[in-house]
Amino acid sequence: MTEPRRRPPGSTDVARLAGVSQKTVSRVMNGEQYVSDEVRERVLAAARELGYRRNTAARALNLGRFHRIGVASLGTSLFGPSSLLIALERRVREIGYAFTVVNTLEGEEGGIMKAVESLLEQGVDGIVLSEPIDEGQTLRIEADVPVLSFGELAGLDGPRVMVTGGSGVGAGRTATEHLLGLGHATVWHVAGPSRWFAARDRAQGWREALAAAGAPEPPMLEGDWSPASGYAAGRILAADPEVTAVFVANDDMAIGLLRALTEAGRAVPEQVSVVGMDDIPSAAYLSPPLTTIRQDFEATAAHGLELLVERIESGPGQAIRDDLPMELVVRRSTAPPKE
Repeated sequence: MTEPRRRPPGSTDVARLAGVSQKTVSRVMNGEQYVSDEVRERVLAAARELGYRRNTAARALNLGRFHRIGVASLGTSLFGPSSLLIALERRVREIGYAFTVVNTLEGEEGGIMKAVESLLEQGVDGIVLSEPIDEGQTLRIEADVPVLSFGELAGLDGPRVMVTGGSGVGAGRTATEHLLGLGHATVWHVAGPSRWFAARDRAQGWREALAAAGAPEPPMLEGDWSPASGYAAGRILAADPEVTAVFVANDDMAIGLLRALTEAGRAVPEQVSVVGMDDIPSAAYLSPPLTTIRQDFEATAAHGLELLVERIESGPGQAIRDDLPMELVVRRSTAPPKE
């Protein structure tokens, strides 16, 4: 005889096991406030034990919301974008939302808008734009859900657009000021690809710091974020005896630059000081350990999603544009120039 099919566990079952009301279960599952951490964990533990899953389709029909956040992310394994994406996913799940990602491809015409349209078709309550690049067109986003961009996009506009993230301009300025403060007459720069807004921001900060100090601006070299491109730039810079300080737009390129300098017999930091950016896990274990600008991707994700969820819950509000500070981590790849 076939056993009767068991019904899936419901919120009433979770409430009974956790010893709380069904309303409390609903509050926890919806990520609402006014629930203590102890009660929240008890409800979530009961849900895990029972294998409870929310019926998101029914919830969307009842409340007009999907409890899902969509992310348009550049499809890349680069440390910065991938770290931010991982931090976003972790944080989204912690606050009780579902998470949907649509990857864009560098060079794809209209890729960001295609990703936004795809997310809206799937049903999301908010959209995150992560690590955008310049597609050569104005981005007027008319979505009826709030849109959060991690970093400025040229031409980004829309009634529900918010912008946050670490300040690349501030990071470039801080790195350059550190090297100038050690006594270097000027600072060379190995930039990221010019289509990336993050690369442009870091280069702008470099220029601003040089101008403020009255230091000459050397020709800028451009890489593609890879160690190989940093190595190629390093070979050029190593051949110039006037080069004593270099700010590199990410740590991977800085690694390539360090190797080129070493091969050319230009000791770091005795002859050339180097600052990178990102503070990748290996940066502290290079020879010498790399001075760099640290981005706190967990804090960036948490802050951005707090803004986004607040706007989802409260409805339209004023435009938001803010920056999070980045930290200069001084190690042994920088020193005053030799007399």
